[in-house]
Amino acid sequence: MAPSATTTLTETGPAPLPVRKLKTEFGAYKELGASSLDEKTERLGREDFEAAKYPNYLPTWNPEQKYPQLEPFEHYEHGKDADTSFPELLPEGSTVVDLTPSIGSEVKGVQLSKLTNAGKDQLARYVAERKVVAFRGQDLADLPISEALKFGEYFGRHHIHPTSGSPEGHPEIHLVHRGAGDAGAEKFFESRTSSVAWHSDVSYEQQPPGTTFLYILDKPETGGDTLFANCVEAYERLSPLFKERLHGLQATHSGIEQVNASMAREGIKRREPVVNAHPIVRTHPATGEKALYINPQFTRDIIGMKKEESDTILKFLYDHIAYGADFHARVKWEEGTVVVWDNRVTQHSALVDWKNKQRRHLARITPQAERPFETPYSA
Repeated sequence: MAPSATTTLTETGPAPLPVRKLKTEFGAYKELGASSLDEKTERLGREDFEAAKYPNYLPTWNPEQKYPQLEPFEHYEHGKDADTSFPELLPEGSTVVDLTPSIGSEVKGVQLSKLTNAGKDQLARYVAERKVVAFRGQDLADLPISEALKFGEYFGRHHIHPTSGSPEGHPEIHLVHRGAGDAGAEKFFESRTSSVAWHSDVSYEQQPPGTTFLYILDKPETGGDTLFANCVEAYERLSPLFKERLHGLQATHSGIEQVNASMAREGIKRREPVVNAHPIVRTHPATGEKALYINPQFTRDIIGMKKEESDTILKFLYDHIAYGADFHARVKWEEGTVVVWDNRVTQHSALVDWKNKQRRHLARITPQAERPFETPYSA
């Protein structure tokens, strides 16, 4: 069993690097605050919208939820133990369709909640290899929330998000929710030209997530897909000279702006925000693959470089990932879908592209993993 969110263990990684204080800006985030929730409509429905299918997953923002800073813990990567022929995860009778050659698969005929520990090990490894996998026909949303969390804790310590809405009594669940009748999609484009916002979840934590689970509760008839980018392939596309220069560089990742954005819209702050430094190129502990680990939502600057130098390199890397349609995958949501991805080697973005004011409601289980580390460059 993974340790609790407040358990302290001896950290085996390198000592944290000193980082300078950052300007406290709001940043552009698509999460909604408590003031935007029409709970009556969500629970009871109305003439033009049905009630939420999963009222037990409706978001709450409890200002009494206050937690100390996260302490280091020793993460065990189960993907290292996997049988890479995947006999328990992909038994006879299951079907696999790859979405693209380099990233993304769709699996049918497997029930994640019924996997043995060996099957869970294989799940962690398979997702690390395929980067994102959509499992169809799943029962995770129909289980008691406590059982869903028990399934997820096998993969690491549950992350409690500092600001997001969560089901009553279960702050470990991060909710993505736009209610029926909400005009947020239209309002969003009053000030933005695109809803694409590439990121790796909560990369500002000292030990960001690894194997991550997102499952659908309610969805629009069409739209609301999620994009994923393969950051291993993005790294491999770079020239040997540029790869070599990136190795050894560290960048700061900040949670300050996300907390500020939450407070500006009458949200909550469960913990004080943090800034941490991570290698720009990180290594996956099970596959040994190297991936770019920066993102425009949370990365702020490269340590040791002047602002103009840092901004130039980061913008190139952001654009390189964003424009890499030949190492992207697009996941369409269907009822009963659980999407599993490896947060260490991918980026993703939700799409706010539906204009019929229908509900979009998902739940995320976010096990934390090891502190990002880098292995030496090899041509």
